[in-house]
Amino acid sequence: MSSAPIVDETTVLAHRMREHILRMGATEHGTHVGGSLSCADVLAVLYGEVLRVRPDEPDWPERDRFVLSKGHAGAALYAALAERGFLPVDELETYGRRGGRLAGHPLRRLPGVEFPTGSLGHGLSLAAGVALALRRTGRTGRAFVLLGDGELQEGSVWEAAMAAGHHRLDNLIAVVDRNGLQITGGTEECITLEPLADRWRTFGWHAVEVDGHDVAALREVFAGVPRQVGRPTVVIARTVKGRGVPLFEGKKKSHSVQLTPRLYQRAAAGLKTRRPQ
Repeated sequence: MSSAPIVDETTVLAHRMREHILRMGATEHGTHVGGSLSCADVLAVLYGEVLRVRPDEPDWPERDRFVLSKGHAGAALYAALAERGFLPVDELETYGRRGGRLAGHPLRRLPGVEFPTGSLGHGLSLAAGVALALRRTGRTGRAFVLLGDGELQEGSVWEAAMAAGHHRLDNLIAVVDRNGLQITGGTEECITLEPLADRWRTFGWHAVEVDGHDVAALREVFAGVPRQVGRPTVVIARTVKGRGVPLFEGKKKSHSVQLTPRLYQRAAAGLKTRRPQ
């Protein structure tokens, strides 16, 4: 008798997060669906397996710090925080409501959010500052930051990368959601980023590339980071914008969407076909 295949729990977590993202996209103001879906697997691995955090003690001094530089993917972060226990899952239904805690971009008042973000190009500087402060105060925590690939066109990103390399911040781990699309089109059509890994290495970083939707591969990359003493690490996660929803995959139009009831049903049905078996 053959046994049933073992379903990876983190893969299931990523699928639930995508369901939450679509429901937030179906609210009155919609959300940045495409970029939230593309980073769901990365956040599922980080919050499900990697980050040393305590949901019941959000300000635990020895915690790892996470910065969402691409703040427009707040829906993905909220889904991860809810699944990890930082807030009730049913609070996700309040996304975008006046007076609620779940704004379009993350706010510090929400447990688990270290910085308010949304103005692109600043997250790496914040995370580098945190990493430096952690080291100087003798803390064991690490600083993680998730960037969009479009914001790598901001000069402030490379100033932070240069400073992090200079200070040898090996407790700093940057992740690039490399889905190849930004609001104006393909990233390479706007400003060339490739060869992206080599650019980071030039600034003294340890750079690795990985399939950003392969949970096992992500798990292996994040295991035991930092990989090299004296060098910050960047993980270039090759992803697909709108991942998990065939209607949106690889399409610029998925950047920001207000899902009508009919569109939500189509998107949810498409996501259901990708449910882990």
